[in-house]
Amino acid sequence: MALAASFTLAFPSISLSSRTRISSSGSCYPLRCSIQNSSLSVSVPDTTISKCNETLSAIQNSGIIACLRAESAELAFEAARAALNGGITVLEIVMSNPGVFEVLQQLVHEYPTKIIGVGTVLNLEDAKHAISHGAKFLLSPAMVMGILDDVSCSKALYIPGAMTPTEILSAFSSGAKMIKVYPVSALGGIQYIAALKKPFPHIPLIASQGITVDLVGEYIAHGATSVVLSDAIFSKKAMGERNFETIYQLSRSAASQAIEAVERCYREL
Repeated sequence: MALAASFTLAFPSISLSSRTRISSSGSCYPLRCSIQNSSLSVSVPDTTISKCNETLSAIQNSGIIACLRAESAELAFEAARAALNGGITVLEIVMSNPGVFEVLQQLVHEYPTKIIGVGTVLNLEDAKHAISHGAKFLLSPAMVMGILDDVSCSKALYIPGAMTPTEILSAFSSGAKMIKVYPVSALGGIQYIAALKKPFPHIPLIASQGITVDLVGEYIAHGATSVVLSDAIFSKKAMGERNFETIYQLSRSAASQAIEAVERCYREL
C-alpha cells in the first residue's frame, strides 16, 4: 500500500527549487518547491502518480520536445527513429500523422526509455486511444477540460495549451502541472515568456511555435521549462527528401544545446 506523508516547517515567505531559481532577469525560475504563507509543506508523493512525475522531470531535464508531423506512417516512424537515435529524449507525435497510434505503439516498444507522447489532442476519445497505445504525455493547443478532468496523473501527463495569463492561471488552478504557451512566437517569443514568469514563477511553461535551435538557450534562460521544436528538427526539406541523416544531425545539435542550457540553470543555483 502506498504511503504519503507531509510535514510543515516555518520559513520566510520565499520560493525555492531544486531545478531553478528566481532572478531579476527572468532566468531559471522555480518549478518544484514553493514556500508560501511562511511555511514549507513537503509531501512524499503516492506511487500512483510517479509515472506522471517521471515524465514531468524528463521534460524539465531534456529542455526540448521534438514535434513530429509526417505525410505517412512510414515516414513518421523513420524520422522519429532518426531523432531518437540522435539524442532526442522527449518526442511528440501529432494527431494529424497517418497511423499515429500504430507509430506511437511501435516507437514505445522500440524505445522503452524514451518519453513519447501525442500532440494536438482535442478530445477525450483520442486521449484515451493515445494512452492505451503507450503515450506518456498528451499535448493540446488549448485546454480541453474533458481531458484534464479524466486523465489522472497515474495514466499520463496532460499538458494543455494557453495563450493569455488568464488562460494559464485557469489551467494551472484546474490541475494542470505544466502549461504549453502557444503560439509563443506570435505573442512576443522570449520576452513574452519572461513577462509571464514574473507573476507565475511557480508555473512550469513550455514555449511552443516557431522556435529555432539557436533560441533554445534563451527561452530556457528566461523561464521556459522546455521548448517545442518542430521544423527545427524535422525540416520540411529533410522530410521531403527523406534525409534521415540530416534529421539525426539536427537532433544531436538541438539535444546538446538544450542540455547545456538546462545545466547552466543548475550551475546558477
